[in-house]
Amino acid sequence: MPGLLRGMARTAVIAGTATSVSNRVSRRQANRWAAQDEQQYQQQAPPPPPAAPPPAAAPAQSTVDQLKDLAQLKQQGILTEEEFAAQKARILA
Repeated sequence: MPGLLRGMARTAVIAGTATSVSNRVSRRQANRWAAQDEQQYQQQAPPPPPAAPPPAAAPAQSTVDQLKDLAQLKQQGILTEEEFAAQKARILA
């Protein structure tokens, strides 16, 4: 019996060592392939799209339109005579 146990123990040690080595090799190889795949992906990745242009500014109202709007605000009682005069001077300046 001691010879049989010794043989089984030796087989178990050899099998365990082989499994350990095989797993280590597989992990290293998988890591290497993953690094290569990532490197290829980065090389093939398209450049980021260009930034969108800023929105166009609203067209400036003409002086006449601004004065008409100002006059409407004064007629509605929203602006006082002093406020109207100050805004009118700013528009005409």
